[in-house]
Amino acid sequence: MLKNAHVIYEDLVHWRRDFHTHPELGFNEKRTSGIVANELEKMGYRVRRFVGKTGVIADLGDESGPTIAIRADMDALPIMESGDREYASLNPGIMHACGHDSHTAMALGAALILAREKFPGRVRFVFQPSEEMADEEGISGAPRMIEDGALDGVDLIIAQHVNPQSPVGTIAVSAGPSSGGVDSWYGTILGTGGHGAHPDQTNDPFYMLGHVIMALNAIVSRRINPFQPAVISIGTINGGKAQNVIPEKVEITGTLRYSDPITHQKIRDEITNAFAISRNLGGDYELQFEFGGGPNVNHETATQLIKMAGVNVLGKEYILPGTPTLGAEDFGAFSEKIPGAMYTLGTRIEGDERKLHHPRFDINELAMPIGVAVLAEAALSFLRNKVES
Repeated sequence: MLKNAHVIYEDLVHWRRDFHTHPELGFNEKRTSGIVANELEKMGYRVRRFVGKTGVIADLGDESGPTIAIRADMDALPIMESGDREYASLNPGIMHACGHDSHTAMALGAALILAREKFPGRVRFVFQPSEEMADEEGISGAPRMIEDGALDGVDLIIAQHVNPQSPVGTIAVSAGPSSGGVDSWYGTILGTGGHGAHPDQTNDPFYMLGHVIMALNAIVSRRINPFQPAVISIGTINGGKAQNVIPEKVEITGTLRYSDPITHQKIRDEITNAFAISRNLGGDYELQFEFGGGPNVNHETATQLIKMAGVNVLGKEYILPGTPTLGAEDFGAFSEKIPGAMYTLGTRIEGDERKLHHPRFDINELAMPIGVAVLAEAALSFLRNKVES
């Protein structure tokens, strides 16, 4: 399988660099999804467009047999690229800083290899929009695709994500929690403004903000069970327009991460308590939470399938245990419904590490045939073993 993947290496690079040069934000992946759908139709897949707004579903094989799905996300991030590659983004302020360009290219590569194979059952490719962000109703791409039938008739789903900190030639996966659940929170501290020379005649929201920040930063260390992973981070603070004017309000936003539903609610409650300090100081607050998706939990069956595929492609010594992270990934919407698992693919550029969500992010493209081979091997193994059993 790895040999077959190396044969199409130039196709993989072409697809990946084209997507990287023309990145599109969530639910706007019109060019990307159009190319994906056209390529899949040329391969002989039964293609359905505009799934979950801008997603693509492609089926190959017998619908009456077992079905495995392979998911790839297509969206980019609102980041200005500062890389020095000749295939850098041509869309200002947008770049593929999380590897979704390569995820899409590798899924196309696996589709191409599987189109040349004979197998029982059916393989479904799920090219998903908007993993990184939500729509106006606060819903991201995976739930939107599920609403449109992406999982109908599917027995198991797998996915991969690049890891620029792991060496090429390795994959990593473990059963259990692999990525965190996420909320965004939006708060406003309300005071009474006035002249900067007369703070005694105001109720300074910046003063209250200092106490709120201290309380927020103490939640994980003092209010959450130490054995439960949790993160609270502040992302923005906005307030005031002049250096000599105390404003009436200060806005503060951030993110929270968790892996346990009870901890999730506990964090929300403690963030609310932190903002309530403003009332004790004579002010008030407004606070809103936006659910961003639950944690992804790798199912044992799907995890073992990926491990065995990795062993067949690479060898046992190159299959590493997965490292849980509180980075968010809406693949959990799929694995919550049916058995599923996501593994990470080592894509490190030796001597020039380029981390996820960084303006200089990039991958070692030599890893792409490995990702293709593992996806295709896992799909074939599942379908053939499912029928035999």
